Amino acid sequence: MTAPSFRAPQVDVEGLRARVEAALPALRADLEDLVRIPSVSAAAFDRAHLRASAARVADLLRGAGFDDVEVLRVDVPAGPGSEGAVDGVVRGAPAVVARRPGPDGAPTVLLYAHHDVQPPGDPALWDTPAFEPVERDGRLYGRGAADDKAGIAVHLAALRALGDDLPVGVTVFVEGEEEIGSPTFEAFLAAHRDRLAADVIVVADSTNWRVGEPALTSSLRGLVDGVVEVRTLDHAIHSGMYGGAVVDAMTATLRLLAGLWDANGDVAVPGLVSGEADDLGYSDAALRSDAGVLDGVALVGTGSLETRLWTRPAITVTGIDAPSVATASNTLLPAVRAKFTMRIAPGQDPAQAFAALEKHLLAAAPWGAHVTVTLGEAGHPWAGDLGNDVYDTARWALEQAWGRAPVHMGVGGSIPFIAALGEVYPDATVLVTGVEDPDTRAHGTNESLHLAEFARACVAETLLLAALGGR
Repeated sequence: MTAPSFRAPQVDVEGLRARVEAALPALRADLEDLVRIPSVSAAAFDRAHLRASAARVADLLRGAGFDDVEVLRVDVPAGPGSEGAVDGVVRGAPAVVARRPGPDGAPTVLLYAHHDVQPPGDPALWDTPAFEPVERDGRLYGRGAADDKAGIAVHLAALRALGDDLPVGVTVFVEGEEEIGSPTFEAFLAAHRDRLAADVIVVADSTNWRVGEPALTSSLRGLVDGVVEVRTLDHAIHSGMYGGAVVDAMTATLRLLAGLWDANGDVAVPGLVSGEADDLGYSDAALRSDAGVLDGVALVGTGSLETRLWTRPAITVTGIDAPSVATASNTLLPAVRAKFTMRIAPGQDPAQAFAALEKHLLAAAPWGAHVTVTLGEAGHPWAGDLGNDVYDTARWALEQAWGRAPVHMGVGGSIPFIAALGEVYPDATVLVTGVEDPDTRAHGTNESLHLAEFARACVAETLLLAALGGR
């Protein structure tokens, strides 16, 4: 896994492991306090909780030995599809930036996490309240317990364990709007470029291959989403009087959307980039178990599961504006809007992907229906440079913490700002790490953190920082 010429760092592995273990009880309490703050960044939720969450993170970093701690935000003009804009402006969520210089000549490491979380969804679907952390069977349940307040806690663990022996300069950047697509991230980078500059960037917001099997994320798919609107009438009409001759917008929409996939379930939009992923032996049975696929429901697409999930495009319809079953009437609808999310493969330009999708939808408009496609968010995919000595050091740290070598795994989800970090800091090495596992259920109900994996992640990052100081 590591290069043949790699030499293990001169680091007191067992001594640092013991320091982390001693720090875990207080760290666990701090993580639980963060989970209790309902810091949902979606526009419909109270932003006071985001401010409270940012303030708590800032206090924790001051307690970890950082004197230079700021809560910062930037505003940007609203663009097409911007959610939560006020008076034409998207107001940035509070982010925490803390800096601590290292010894002369030492590298600087940027530690990233985010303190905002997804909405909890239906409370009835949670076994315990979403914002009250509860331990069951070695897992800590609660919204944000893993994604990504555990990332904050991992950074704190390393900083507390190393204490005054921290051998590198560290900048901690804890964002407050990752779960809504980081709409002001690039403006934030532009405004604070010098503050955030680093030689190594550690993004603690990903997953491991299995419980007990660590991973470094090697690639991420990009994101393009938006809304397709289908119109067939200038007003609603009686379905009995006109049905059979006049097409309604819902029928046209269903027919249009069905053409996004072929008979195998592969995306049928021409012009999209596809790649091949390394085969890690991911089985159909494992995926069905991880995702909770019901008995009898087939998996879709062709090729290895790793390729389907990591290096090929995927399209999902995530919402439709139409009457609910309870409020529906016998009416031919004049217009229907559907929201789509398209994940794009590494190497794909988001603007070109949107153009290909728009062209496909307009050409496929059924029965002359009027179709418009509006772009929402767009984010670039990312692929890591796995061959340098920083990756060798990270692989060493993970192997020490888990007792086995890590795998390189792609992730089908998107973290668009990682590509932006690479553009702004082209000489920095970006590492994407995490504490999640296939049963974490990030974004879903009963999100949880595997506490033993969390402890290993804390050890790994502590060893990584210690080792980077000796490079």
